[in-house]
Amino acid sequence: MTLSRILRTSCVFTTLLASSFISQANEVSLRSDQVANYAVETYSAAMVDNLAKLVAFNTEAIDGLTPDTNPQFIGFKNQLKRLNQELGLDFVDHGYVLLISLGDSEDKLGVITHGDVQPADPKFWQKSPYELDSVSEPGKLIGRGTEDDKGAIVTAMFAMKAIKDQQIALDKRIELMVYMAEESDWQPLREFLKEFTPADINITIDAEYPVVTAEKGWSQIAFTLAKDPVNSASNSPQLIDFQGGSFASQVPQEASAVINHVSNDLLTALKAKAATQTQMAYQFEQSAEKLTIYANGKSAHSSTPEDGVNAVTHLAELLSIYKWPQSTAASAQQFIADMVGLGLYAEQFGDIAYKDDFMGHMTLAATIVKQGEQGTDITLNLRRPKGKDKELLEQQAQAAIKQWQATNQVNISNLKTYWGDPMLMEDAPHLATLLDVFEHYTGIENPQPVAIGGSTNSKLFPNALSFGPAMPGVEYTGHSEYEFITYKQFMLNLKMYTAAFIELAAK
Repeated sequence: MTLSRILRTSCVFTTLLASSFISQANEVSLRSDQVANYAVETYSAAMVDNLAKLVAFNTEAIDGLTPDTNPQFIGFKNQLKRLNQELGLDFVDHGYVLLISLGDSEDKLGVITHGDVQPADPKFWQKSPYELDSVSEPGKLIGRGTEDDKGAIVTAMFAMKAIKDQQIALDKRIELMVYMAEESDWQPLREFLKEFTPADINITIDAEYPVVTAEKGWSQIAFTLAKDPVNSASNSPQLIDFQGGSFASQVPQEASAVINHVSNDLLTALKAKAATQTQMAYQFEQSAEKLTIYANGKSAHSSTPEDGVNAVTHLAELLSIYKWPQSTAASAQQFIADMVGLGLYAEQFGDIAYKDDFMGHMTLAATIVKQGEQGTDITLNLRRPKGKDKELLEQQAQAAIKQWQATNQVNISNLKTYWGDPMLMEDAPHLATLLDVFEHYTGIENPQPVAIGGSTNSKLFPNALSFGPAMPGVEYTGHSEYEFITYKQFMLNLKMYTAAFIELAAK
């Protein structure tokens, strides 16, 4: 019986409350609701305060450092340990993995999250990305990690504290796992799981509602376009620099291009073309014979490229009004314009495009174009649904690149591809319970499971379903510049996590 159905039953059939079945079911649901409300009434201020303390640590991976040698990670883990002691929970530090738990049962409910974050560019934030900002836009809690995933950590811990306060008897230990390299390296977690027995049912709180039962496979194509010097003796317009993007799983907010010997007619044409790209902001700066174009779009998680405005692809499209003499920058611009364009679904990349009826289209985002020692490094981030096997995708990608290379007489080196596995979890035993909790607290009737483009650690755990923290139909801000979670959503998540934990783990 669902939570919402139970409450409706209690209103309509009051005279039947003597029935032991209805009385028992109603008691369980009312207990969950009461503790969920208690959690918000008691700990709302402490939630925000402790989120601020966690956001303050820049837990971005640094090459050569581990969670036990990176000072920011050490500080973050110590702060979590202090909070854990205040809340009276159990805490074990395994280096890359922190385990925070409530209860002593052998059987357990797993809750999976992570404490590391993606890079943040301070110039896009009104305050430091590592200072929780609740002032710039009232109602929002702005900071790197607020939605992905430090907010979820705080929420789960205070949900456990509320359950402990109310002395709810558990027949499953609630075990929160905080992994410290989800954004950069899953191998330490794979190694940990060789010796560690996870729960039989797991909730990942690193995605969206109502419940995620399918995830696309994180995939990538990366290569280098060979260095091709500019003809310095020519007085014709030449593209001498083209680059943009910050990291592989972010739709780029910025890109730039530098052009030599720009005529007045070409400048006029470029500005006219730029005016047609109404979602973009362009800045044109001239000095001597050089023109620098700065493109500003909108960053987004690369799993949802539709939420962003890709500065790299839009700038490449802008520059395509002119046939540039061959150079490293011109080759990069042409590749992006020819093979990616302004589409989201690999429409121009040979034959690799496809879709699954439930999981949706494969997406492709040009995320990095960067000048390197050997030429221009290009990274394309893809999210792969069911429907094509890795071997076919590899053949189609290689054929498309080879054809473009031959047509344009450009040398491509260091080509590396990775095709991640999509995940579909159809028969998890706690699916109905999570959908019931979501329906009860949101009022959204008959919610259905969803698929996402993101790729979370749930792929590594049995019966793992993602449950929040983002609402369906609302833009996910993790990985974007100016990441935030609303205060209202933060508190709603606390209610839903508290209720879900009780429904799944309590006697």
